[in-house]
Amino acid sequence: MSQLRDLLHSSAPVLALAPMQDVTDLAFMTLMARYGGPDIYWTEYLRVHTVSTPEKWVVQSIKENTTGRPIIAQMIGNDIPALIRTAKFLQTLPIAAIDLNLGCPAPVVYRKCAGGGLLREPKRVDALLGALREAVTIPFTVKTRLGFDSPAVFDELLPIFARHSLDLLTVHARTVLEMYRSEVHYDYIARAVAAMPCPVMANGNVYSAAKAAEVLRHTGARGLMIGRGAIRNPWLFTQIRQHQRGEPLFVPRGRDVLDYIRALYEAVTTPGIRESSQVQKMKKYLNYLGLAVDAEGQFLHQIRRVATREDFFRICEEFLGHDRPMSLEPFQLALKETDLLAGEHL
Repeated sequence: MSQLRDLLHSSAPVLALAPMQDVTDLAFMTLMARYGGPDIYWTEYLRVHTVSTPEKWVVQSIKENTTGRPIIAQMIGNDIPALIRTAKFLQTLPIAAIDLNLGCPAPVVYRKCAGGGLLREPKRVDALLGALREAVTIPFTVKTRLGFDSPAVFDELLPIFARHSLDLLTVHARTVLEMYRSEVHYDYIARAVAAMPCPVMANGNVYSAAKAAEVLRHTGARGLMIGRGAIRNPWLFTQIRQHQRGEPLFVPRGRDVLDYIRALYEAVTTPGIRESSQVQKMKKYLNYLGLAVDAEGQFLHQIRRVATREDFFRICEEFLGHDRPMSLEPFQLALKETDLLAGEHL
């Protein structure tokens, strides 16, 4: 039995770290493992087209995975021969499965009819899945959204997914155009659970152990895929397991969060990169963590305006150099829509 199938046959809900472009590299996955980590990881997507070669850093994250947990390689694209070529190469690597991305909501992706853009063409999805299922001899999975501009197409997509012997379907229960702004339509995940012959994983806005339990109860999903919530709270996977076992939850204090930011800064530092560029890179992560720091949004307001490492950590210490417990659940801040655009493809 494969690593993925072993997990899916275990008694506990399967917890996965979502594939997040420019985030879930080897350094970030390794850091997540230090905080308890998920049961399984997804890579950033490999861009597949007629003349593509697999990105070296993604292949590195597979070959040098020291988390002790399996990893699934994700592809994005619409060219069948290129996808088959890449899938055959990936099967020579130590992966638990190959995943096809049918949900990326970034305009630069969907305008090329890849990722979530493919959901406008169910017949094309059918052809892609048929060709890949024949070429992939290890577990084959799909991560999808409900549709492109309307969830109405989901009823047409489910029979397509069902007839291609998928090993797992992950459903982010929003449409592509809803991106991350709307409420998550968990009822559609419950419908997928009822309709699919394979296990279904729920994805979308899981930010706490209590929310995780609510989503599992409401949907009947076999597990949870968590992305932005894990950037904000690296202890989240551990807290969900503690909640499942009926144990007291670990609640980090301000200094714990500050130590996490320091560890994250060191983990994702690129040798030779300018200090200002590294600080700018960290702002991408703090766009999510910062939502849980203060209800007024002052932390994010100030952190977005720094340019040096010294100022970056001065503000972090000002807001987080304390021993008060922090739930790390997001406040409803009055942020401008442009504030989070840098992370909208997560």
